[in-house]
Amino acid sequence: MVSISGGGLLVSCSTASSGTKPVRTQPEQSGSQPAELADPGSVVTQVEMVNVDIHLDEGLILRVKHLSGQFLPTRKGRPPTFDDKSSYVIAIDNAEVSISMASMSHALNAYVFNDQDSPLKDLTLSAEGGEIKQTGTLRKGISIPFEMVGTMSPTPEGLIRIHPNKTKAAHLPVKGLMKLLGLDMAKLINTRKTRGITVDENDLIMDPAAALPPPRIRGRITSVAIVGDSIVQTFGKAGSAALAKTPSNYMAYRGGTLTFGKLTMKDADMRLVDSDPSDVFDFYPDHYNEQLVAGYSKTTKSGGLMVYMPDYNELKRPGKGQAPPLP
Repeated sequence: MVSISGGGLLVSCSTASSGTKPVRTQPEQSGSQPAELADPGSVVTQVEMVNVDIHLDEGLILRVKHLSGQFLPTRKGRPPTFDDKSSYVIAIDNAEVSISMASMSHALNAYVFNDQDSPLKDLTLSAEGGEIKQTGTLRKGISIPFEMVGTMSPTPEGLIRIHPNKTKAAHLPVKGLMKLLGLDMAKLINTRKTRGITVDENDLIMDPAAALPPPRIRGRITSVAIVGDSIVQTFGKAGSAALAKTPSNYMAYRGGTLTFGKLTMKDADMRLVDSDPSDVFDFYPDHYNEQLVAGYSKTTKSGGLMVYMPDYNELKRPGKGQAPPLP
């Protein structure tokens, strides 16, 4: 049960309500709390994404196969702005989002168990026969290597439950080891010093919305599965997200008010399009302006904006990231 703690954080987001089974919780640090939504008013911005990789940082990428939802402000009286990731939340209605084991491992080490006093360190996740495997080091006076294999499932509240099936730690049964060290699960995890984790008996409940860095993504997870080397999460009903009639990689925003740079768009109608649709649209909010400058835009007949951008990963390649010729 020690190692499962890392497994669930990998995903993108959720928001909890009431459940059928009580969950023991500990108060989290204020810095780990997700941004609160402001009252968006009567008109909000609808968002749709197809085939997009979203960088939360250089080593943490969410792959969005498809998504439909709302682009909501977090500050009253101020519209979402692309220049500030904390100014908006992506509230998902329907989506399929995945994260690789490498990105998940990075998230656990960099954001969830990053406190210097955290007992779990050097976490690495991998897939093993449809289950999640986690290895790492337990620090309790001495460093003890551990290994855990477990299953993941959605909770009634739309979060992720991680249930350990097999655990090894210094060749001792986990219960015996924890008894030897004078630990219980609550003391081991110490949720006051971690982000997005609560304890329910021997299981861990992961709330990625509280655990992952901005831009925040919230929604109700209805299915979670390990596919290849990734964790795939379904939000809402599978296959119900609205997709483009023409195959493309893009992010579209309609309605409400958006700002980016010195521009403000009211009754927004903007689509960010991958200038190379042969692969996934690689988008990094921290560097969106670089992608914008390297591309070009067109005004549509209805007054909307089509912005063609190169992939972020192409900007770092010699000879890549240049604006494609105008059609």
